[in-house]
Amino acid sequence: MKTANKLSESILDKLSIDFLRNQVLKNAYGNNDTVIAATDPRILLVWYLFFGIVPWFVNDLTFLLGCFILVAVTTRLARVAGLVLVLFGIGVFSQTGYLLVVTLLFGGDASAIAPLLVLTLKVATVSLASVTVFSGMDPDKLANGLMWFGCPERLSFSISYAYRMLPLLMEEFQNVLLSYRLRGNPPEHDKLLGKIKYLIYQIKVIVHSFYPLMLNTAKRSRTTVEVLEIKGYRYAAVNKEVKKIKLSSLKVTNNDLLFLSLSFLWVAVTILISTLI
Repeated sequence: MKTANKLSESILDKLSIDFLRNQVLKNAYGNNDTVIAATDPRILLVWYLFFGIVPWFVNDLTFLLGCFILVAVTTRLARVAGLVLVLFGIGVFSQTGYLLVVTLLFGGDASAIAPLLVLTLKVATVSLASVTVFSGMDPDKLANGLMWFGCPERLSFSISYAYRMLPLLMEEFQNVLLSYRLRGNPPEHDKLLGKIKYLIYQIKVIVHSFYPLMLNTAKRSRTTVEVLEIKGYRYAAVNKEVKKIKLSSLKVTNNDLLFLSLSFLWVAVTILISTLI
């Protein structure tokens, strides 16, 4: 009994707001020294377009398995935060994994495994490709890469700004949550019934924190927009010379071409094996 209580307390400690905030910020800003982060954003976007679109139109199990292995390796190289990988696993199971369980429970046989495995590999490959790319690029690199491909300045800036709002959003959420806890009176959670009531109490606090969180974040956003206007953001967005200076940092190196070549060489080998089989 004591061991179970210590385990539950350990899990609750790890799932604190600080832990969640650190995991989110690590995934968005803490991977700048990886192989994926050193790759040019234009190369990563081209790579992502292939592995994010092509798997949906292919039903060959060998090809999909090969693509999944490749994106799993790149995800490892990108040093993705553990929380993101846990959410990835839950998401894949909630979309496709439960179908296999339901099929087997209601009279299905082994013939249903192959189609469900194909669907699972498609979802997993595209999801891991997204995780790899967006974990390996900081906001500025992502915005510059999109701008180079001709995306509107406001679109690329909006994506970059959303990344930059993550720390503020997490900080505001923690402050609002702590204020509710200071003013509240949580129920005792020594026994099982008390733990259930405490869990319901925590959910209510999180729900009540949503409105002040959005209000405080909107106030900060307005201040940020006003600062950008003062600095001449709209003029810089349409000025070709400013855009040229901003994109001058993008350079395709030999390592970038090697990464792209190895990826598509692996795909070619996978297609060859699939054809021979």
